[in-house]
Amino acid sequence: MASDSNLSTRSTKSVLDSSMVWLGLYFFFNLSLTLYNKIILSLFDFPFPWTLTAVHTLCGAIGSFLFWKADLFTPSQLGERENMVMLMFSVLYTINIAISNVSLNLVTVPFHQVVRAMTPLFTILLSVMFLSKSYSSMTYISLFPVVAGVAFATFGDYNYTTIGFFLTVLGTILAAVKTVVTNRVQVGRLKLHPLDLLLRMSPLAFLQTTAYAYLTGEMALVQEFMQTRATWSFVFALLVNGVLAFFLNVVSFTANKKTSALTMTVAGNVKQVLSIVLAVVIFNLPLTWMNSVGILLTLAGGAWYT
Repeated sequence: MASDSNLSTRSTKSVLDSSMVWLGLYFFFNLSLTLYNKIILSLFDFPFPWTLTAVHTLCGAIGSFLFWKADLFTPSQLGERENMVMLMFSVLYTINIAISNVSLNLVTVPFHQVVRAMTPLFTILLSVMFLSKSYSSMTYISLFPVVAGVAFATFGDYNYTTIGFFLTVLGTILAAVKTVVTNRVQVGRLKLHPLDLLLRMSPLAFLQTTAYAYLTGEMALVQEFMQTRATWSFVFALLVNGVLAFFLNVVSFTANKKTSALTMTVAGNVKQVLSIVLAVVIFNLPLTWMNSVGILLTLAGGAWYT
């Protein structure tokens, strides 16, 4: 019996050590949250992105704290310099969301998606310049269909303002920086556990997003919404949304640690076209031949990269 138990434990550990398992979970939770937001939260008409992000970060703080108290991980002892790194990481997280939200109001959605699809290219550039990494020529070639495929899959009205173009590109660069930093704080000198990283980042990001919601006037609108339109079913839906976001963050950080920053940006592009496929299937949306080519290109490129 003891030997069967040891075999089962080793088998479970082997599964949890598999990067492909964590990437699969990343796709599952990411697509689940995307569909949940589309189907559930749209029913309540809750157009408050900063408040929603604050709920996500609050659930991240509470969830990681509970996992800590359940002895699922032990927080590292960090010095003043390392704590400053965590503060800067949380600021990077918040600024990335802010720039993305602002740029979306200055450019069309297809243009925004195409520029964001170039995140893998910026990730390679940052890794080569600052981490002295090198990649094979086949890796570079495989990224072409991954990036070009998203452009075809999301083909539409490419309109933008000058400041919108600048902010969209800046947001894409910051997204690449965030992915690279997420990987480095987990596999570099700090070697933080994914839940430890979430425990340290989430409270800071919660305070920052809440402050931003207040400064932009969103908080006043949320208060009015809660007083006039909120129901217990809405509160429950918002709570489930936060829980899904917590598990997505855990899975995303873990997948990043077990793979690489570049792999996660490629996975982000593949997730983008999978979202389109699910939307077509579930909501019976029309799909042009160019969209179909783009989806196939991205999926083939993702498989090639893998």
